[in-house]
Amino acid sequence: MTRKLLVTGAAGVIGNVIYRGLKEDGRYDVTGTDIEADGSQGILQMDIADEARLTELTQGVDTVLHFAWIKDEDDFLGKVLQGNVAGAYKLFEAAVQNGVRRIVFASSNHATGFYKTDEKIDPGDPYRPDSFYGLSKCYIELLGRLYADQGKISSINIRIGNFPKDDRPHTERAGHIWISERDMLQLVTCCIEADEGMKYLNLYGTSANSDNYYDIAYLKDLIGYKPQDDGAELLEQAKAAGRKVPQDETEFQGGQEG
Repeated sequence: MTRKLLVTGAAGVIGNVIYRGLKEDGRYDVTGTDIEADGSQGILQMDIADEARLTELTQGVDTVLHFAWIKDEDDFLGKVLQGNVAGAYKLFEAAVQNGVRRIVFASSNHATGFYKTDEKIDPGDPYRPDSFYGLSKCYIELLGRLYADQGKISSINIRIGNFPKDDRPHTERAGHIWISERDMLQLVTCCIEADEGMKYLNLYGTSANSDNYYDIAYLKDLIGYKPQDDGAELLEQAKAAGRKVPQDETEFQGGQEG
């Protein structure tokens, strides 16, 4: 039976790569949504705050890829909590109501961004958000934890590192946490296809970068993720071509100065 997928934020930088890639894959029935429709790509209009629309579009869906996000670090109470966190709650409620099997959420490495760069951490370590943005990602990961522990849905959270529009890292820090378009698509597909018994999982979403901040080797055995790209190699190519690569590393993994 073909899995029916719903992608939120399908017109966004990461969401569009996922939406187009899953459609081209051919194994899935994919519906893409965003705050504004895009007829040229077949993306439907859906406001994450619209409970009726969420209920309508999650009917018959196997997996939701939740990549929608309102960008407003300065209005935490008004937009971040109301739009992103409350919107995620409404999405989970609609998904549970309609028997959705799994939600894969686009979280961020900023959920643990205040760990120092010389600290080796894994996804089970305590949260250390480096911003209100990171804090809101923590809230939604924990929302998934609650629903998963209640036996209502499977929840997987990808803590995405650096994902620029031109598919290559541009600074030294980015090289540690970068993920390529093809690796991002592969990782999302692995999360969709992960064992039915996997009810909750946090993981870091990066390519196979040299000197990666995070150990992701275990994901090969856990969900079959085998990244193909290395940000350090691309940075070395840029240097060899005479392009300047900024040294922007800070004390903290999230890039904050503290």
